[in-house]
Amino acid sequence: MTTESGLVVVDKPAGITSHDVVARVRRLAGTRKVGHAGTLDPMATGVLVVGVERATRLLGHLMLTEKAYDATARLGVSTTTDDAEGEVTDTASAGHLDEAVVRAAFAEQVGEILQVPTAVSAIKVDGKRAYQRVREGEEIELQPRPVTIHSLEVLEQRVAGDWLDVDISLRCSSGTYVRAIARDVGAALGVGGHLTALRRTAVGPYGLDVAHTLDELAGSFAVLPIADAARAAFPALDLDETAAAAVRVGRALDVDLDGLTALFAPDGGFLALYEPRDGQARSVAVFVG
Repeated sequence: MTTESGLVVVDKPAGITSHDVVARVRRLAGTRKVGHAGTLDPMATGVLVVGVERATRLLGHLMLTEKAYDATARLGVSTTTDDAEGEVTDTASAGHLDEAVVRAAFAEQVGEILQVPTAVSAIKVDGKRAYQRVREGEEIELQPRPVTIHSLEVLEQRVAGDWLDVDISLRCSSGTYVRAIARDVGAALGVGGHLTALRRTAVGPYGLDVAHTLDELAGSFAVLPIADAARAAFPALDLDETAAAAVRVGRALDVDLDGLTALFAPDGGFLALYEPRDGQARSVAVFVG
């Protein structure tokens, strides 16, 4: 039996890696050709988009889409990893912080900002992952990168002894480190901060409403067909058979596109991703021969 190409939207539990999820889906799908878009830390839960068979080639494009998170930041405690899995490096009293001041500090993170990634990130430094260098005892200094925080809402603030726990909900660009937001807000307030909980609620158009736990998938495994996945994630253009034949071999088309677009055959089959370039619609990735 041939495994259907498509996406599986997993609600990842805490305590396992994104690679663990991929390994589980490989067994359930009966294929090695499985990948994921956008790693979640072991501590984090929520939406992890997994591609099966031909849909693995969609993942690189999906990684560029907007993401949404719910999180809890603890102000008053700094850690080596900017989250609860790291060692505590400093503490300060934060229970006295005024709610309005805290809200203003988080509001400063909204918009196009330069963010220094957390030291234990997967970013490569001279060919080696940053987290590997940190684990080997190296001190590294990562350069700030442009990211966009589209919106950030402070939901609740709770005094926890000398510390302050702040629940937030945000939408952000790919490449944003929510841990770094907790760190930077804590630094701005002079008390330090780290993340104690993180739940990804959406990757692009795929939210928790279409996600399944691993236990649910073990009971009833199904993929979102690649054509449906492409229509949900990108603008769509339905072609006649002449244009579809050209797309199957990656030829340019004389049509106007508004950004990266999914192209479909007359029978609804997903053919390719095209983008506007040099006055034509040109191939980014063809998914059928």
